[in-house]
Amino acid sequence: MPFDPQDNVFLLAGPVKIHPRVLQAMTHPAINHRGGEFKEINRELRTLTQYLFQTEGDVALLSGAGTAGLESVVSSLLHRTDRVLNLVNGKFSERMHELCQIHTTDPKALGFEWGRAIDPQAVAAELDAADYTAVTVCHNETSTGVTNPLQELAAVCRKKDALLIVDGITSVGGLPVRMDWGLDALVTGSQKCVAAPAGLAAVAVSSRAYERLHSHHAYYLDLKKHIDAWRDKGDTPFTPAIPLFLAFREALRLLKEEGLETRLRRTAQLGEACRAAAKAVDVELFADERVASNTVTAMRYPPNVPDEKFRAVLREEHRTIVSGGQDAIKGKVFRIGHMGICSFGDLAAGWTGIEATLAGFGHRFARGAAVAEVSRRL
Repeated sequence: MPFDPQDNVFLLAGPVKIHPRVLQAMTHPAINHRGGEFKEINRELRTLTQYLFQTEGDVALLSGAGTAGLESVVSSLLHRTDRVLNLVNGKFSERMHELCQIHTTDPKALGFEWGRAIDPQAVAAELDAADYTAVTVCHNETSTGVTNPLQELAAVCRKKDALLIVDGITSVGGLPVRMDWGLDALVTGSQKCVAAPAGLAAVAVSSRAYERLHSHHAYYLDLKKHIDAWRDKGDTPFTPAIPLFLAFREALRLLKEEGLETRLRRTAQLGEACRAAAKAVDVELFADERVASNTVTAMRYPPNVPDEKFRAVLREEHRTIVSGGQDAIKGKVFRIGHMGICSFGDLAAGWTGIEATLAGFGHRFARGAAVAEVSRRL
């Protein structure tokens, strides 16, 4: 059967499956983005975004991908001469280091093995050895399927009075994460756990971070402009991506209807089911299972299963979409996203195709075992 973009099992690590209500929201007729109607939309959106972040503090919504949100924080919060420690254990934490290399003079990357979590004790030792203004961390490293110990890292940073900047792009709305742990800036993207279309970045900042915001290094990404306009006027400083704002609002409405805690529990159950499914068919997890993510699972290919052919067969013959690996582990792993509105039915259907594809490449296992692990949790 030919691949049908309208009818498939979509298990990317982001963008993710989108609810029809969210898609429908983007068909709204053109609207005056400086008129009263859109200001009311913005006011509702701001409240819903605070619910997403579980904060009563300052938040912003920027037209631009999650990386735009990260750059808005780095460029608006840090000064060129600030000493920054970047915690790196995967592709996306490397990206944060690259952003800091552009906006600060000499950031330091503290590296950890891909597939392993960041060690808070090692971070504490580095903070003891030198004075740092800020620390950056990717809470949920999507490239490897590892969730870093954010609450413990926040405590370490608070002890040394260092700002903590968090990439929460695949954790906010899918994993427990709270500003009151001591986070200073937290960024997420619309296309991950919120299950909206790609193209928006949401940001939350602490009160002490807000006081440090400046306009020296950015114009469009000036975070203070975005926060102030949204909070004080129900407005945006520049023309927003109106259909995406409407879609994001509908996705957040769905999240609130489900309840954030309910979604977190369901996502955790999906993560557990996916890991159990992989082990049931002798597919090795890439991440240390003790720190494995509940929003995305990375798995090593069995011997003699070629990455591109595997994903092509899975797509064309079984209408199932998964992610490949990146950089150093490109071709070595595949990744399943199980965040947002992903269901156990989606996961079971995906593993049905994965089992058939693995068997076609000669991998030997008990057929049906992965699907059974998922299905028994339905």
